[in-house]
Amino acid sequence: QVRLAESGGGSVQAGESLRLSCVASYYSGHCMAWFRQGPGKEREGVAAIDIGDKMTSYTDSVKGRFTISKDNAKNTLYLQMNSLTPEDTAMYYCAAADSCDVDRIFSVVAGHPEMLDAWGQGTLVNVIS
Repeated sequence: QVRLAESGGGSVQAGESLRLSCVASYYSGHCMAWFRQGPGKEREGVAAIDIGDKMTSYTDSVKGRFTISKDNAKNTLYLQMNSLTPEDTAMYYCAAADSCDVDRIFSVVAGHPEMLDAWGQGTLVNVIS
């Protein structure tokens, strides 16, 4: 059974950076993603990557600021987050599937988390203005 363990969250000042990590155990698929859920908000997709062809996608609000990547040797997914704003405050979740269309994953999963094979427990990011 796939296990995902996130880390790297914390409290930072606006404008600072954080790097989230997600260690994947027993996972050999081709699609991983980061989602987040802010206070009083619905869960939303943040970034996704097709591990095979390295294609990525981002939600509009993080484009140019966040970068998703995966170290296959360490089986670890990363989310580099720069120029953080208070609107980025949320619980961040790592998710994985055997395969996906990175251009459609966010709309496909919206309201249907069971569409992905595994979810982590989350890591909290708090951005202070």
